[in-house]
Amino acid sequence: MMLRPSSEPRTRRWRWLPLLALLAGAAGCGASTRAPHSRELSFDGQTYRVVTLDLKHDPLSLHWRDPANGEAYGDIETLQQWGETHGQRLLFATNAGIYDRKAAPLGLYVENGKTLVPLNMAHGNPASGNFSLLPNGVFAIYPDGHAAVRTSAAFKADGKPVRWATQSGPMLVIDGQLNPSFVDDSGSLKWRSGVCAKTPHEVVFAVSEVPVNFHGFARLFRDKLGCRDALYLDGSISQVFVDGEGYAGAPAFLVKPYAGIFAVFVPQ
Repeated sequence: MMLRPSSEPRTRRWRWLPLLALLAGAAGCGASTRAPHSRELSFDGQTYRVVTLDLKHDPLSLHWRDPANGEAYGDIETLQQWGETHGQRLLFATNAGIYDRKAAPLGLYVENGKTLVPLNMAHGNPASGNFSLLPNGVFAIYPDGHAAVRTSAAFKADGKPVRWATQSGPMLVIDGQLNPSFVDDSGSLKWRSGVCAKTPHEVVFAVSEVPVNFHGFARLFRDKLGCRDALYLDGSISQVFVDGEGYAGAPAFLVKPYAGIFAVFVPQ
């Protein structure tokens, strides 16, 4: 098929190119400012997906049950569909922490200022799994918008109200030190996820893309990501979702229903 030459003068066509380039650049910048910063990195021979949120621009929230019917979302896809029906686009999501055999958060869970599960200060219960490895801790976002990771004891002593919070365990890093319970050459290898508040408004989530032990995962937060306090979220079920990139973390066949999901939604 032969193409017919354009009747538009060449000089006129070239005159449009700077404007088109400017519009394309503006569209690209708009999209990038809305998406969380996500990267894959290597540390000590292992690979991780790391997502960094700026709480001044990324409205991080927690979701457990659909307020309309009280049913748990259970997975990221269901939460994403819920958002779409309410005019919201899901930019980021990951599981929020350890839960019990009744599919309820095992420790403190606060959603939009309402405490749905109280702080759990029980110690040494084998049925609690990693949650009972001390110290465990709390990730919280306060009414003024700043975030922090604290040990459960420190959080309780502080006594400040929070807008969003989840309790999990164990703590990975405490005041710049690795949890002393971790063993460097431990053979307990699992996909793992965790979170830290690197600054009051910079929150960092990480999930391993291969099985790792606690010691190596904690060192990622302290030595590579520069976190002074970091909290373990969960193990082999852990995944992160980033809009435009899909899922990273544990294989899909290992993922089980969640009892709390971190999310960043923006209007469609």
